[in-house]
Amino acid sequence: MDNKKATLELGTKPVGKLLVQYATPAIVAMTAASLYNIVDSIFIGQGVGPLAISGLAITFPFMNLASAFGAAVGVGASTFISVKLGQKDYQTAENILGNTLTLNLIIGISFTLLTLLFLSPILRFFGASDATLPYARDYMEIILAGNVFSHTYFGMNAVLRAASKPRQAMYATIFTVVMNTLLDYLFIMVFGWGIRGAAYATILAQMMALAWQMWLFSDKRQLLHLKRGIYGLRAELVKNIIGIGISPFAMNVCACVVVIFINQQLVHFGGDLDVGAYGISNRMGFMFVMLVMGINQGMQPIVGYNYGAQKLDRTMGVLKLGIVFATVIMTAGWLIAMLLPYYCARLFTTDATLIRLAIKAIRILMLVFPIIGYQMVVTNFFQSIGKVKISILLSLSRQLLLLLPLLAVLPEVFGIDGVWYAMPVSDFLSALLAAWVMAVYMRKFKKQHKALTYGRQEEHHH
Repeated sequence: MDNKKATLELGTKPVGKLLVQYATPAIVAMTAASLYNIVDSIFIGQGVGPLAISGLAITFPFMNLASAFGAAVGVGASTFISVKLGQKDYQTAENILGNTLTLNLIIGISFTLLTLLFLSPILRFFGASDATLPYARDYMEIILAGNVFSHTYFGMNAVLRAASKPRQAMYATIFTVVMNTLLDYLFIMVFGWGIRGAAYATILAQMMALAWQMWLFSDKRQLLHLKRGIYGLRAELVKNIIGIGISPFAMNVCACVVVIFINQQLVHFGGDLDVGAYGISNRMGFMFVMLVMGINQGMQPIVGYNYGAQKLDRTMGVLKLGIVFATVIMTAGWLIAMLLPYYCARLFTTDATLIRLAIKAIRILMLVFPIIGYQMVVTNFFQSIGKVKISILLSLSRQLLLLLPLLAVLPEVFGIDGVWYAMPVSDFLSALLAAWVMAVYMRKFKKQHKALTYGRQEEHHH
């Protein structure tokens, strides 16, 4: 099927069918990506011990920061390539591909060198104690050494999606997950390499996937392929890539800041195992959040196209479906958290204290999950119709604007419980804010829609 036909379908095909078609590959990819992290945590918890889980949780902000740089280049390049392919400007699209590779290499190597130099102080700042620092260090040394491969792998996956190869991008993700799981088992359980084994497994799996991506892009018959003369950085291309990628970059950096602050507060008011419990509950919650992000990714092109074509009833139809799907997913997560928290915690550890703390963390963290789906879909909706400022405000409200003050104030009053309850309270308040912004906007939409339908009727009469 050619691209033109596929694009026109966005305005005619039933929105439910479209949403399933577009969201399924994204959901599969997102699930695979969250499994990646969960598998690592399970093997580390079961094969190394409870403190190793806490050591791993200390490295989350690092991972967020690394992926922030990856996203800045990957999202920016893929969006820019999509536009150029739409304009049939294949030469520029190839140049963007070459520049993406070069940028990933430069950023990847610089990030590695800077962070390895100051690794221990950075991990201390992230909340590592004398007991958890060795674990966090062991893990991060290897992850950072292979960081350039991780960067490039994520960047190339985003470009594959832009070059209308979402299937291949999905295969690459699934491959890394399966490979990572097999290697985790081999390195931790068989060879007994401890937490380092998990890091080696991650990097090796990504290197193999990257080799395959490079092979795909070196095929000369393809519209986009690697060739001489496209790797030299061009100022206007770099500017555009970074300009588009700055919003996802900022989001990831915010997530990084928040996790650092949470870890610090947990160590201060609780102890190392509380950080481990947060690591476990975060992994559980993240899985459901990733599914909703998959729905969001599927919604984006459909909402954008129909809003652009002024088909407001279709636009709203997609939004409503997205909210229903997201709410069902998040409510399922909430039910698991409320009814089966022991089994969720037991997946990661056999340590009785850590299980007890993790059960509490899972229940509190996922307390208001049924309404979070709504908040995430609405935030993404505003991004899809080009209202970027509103979208940034809504996503920051959940992560920064509400959460950080709550994290600073509540523990002073309620101790460690204050750290835990800050998260659902900020989730609840940000969902209220999203509902209010949406209500204000709906009025505008309805007026717009009335005027359009009225205008169309007038035209028919004349």
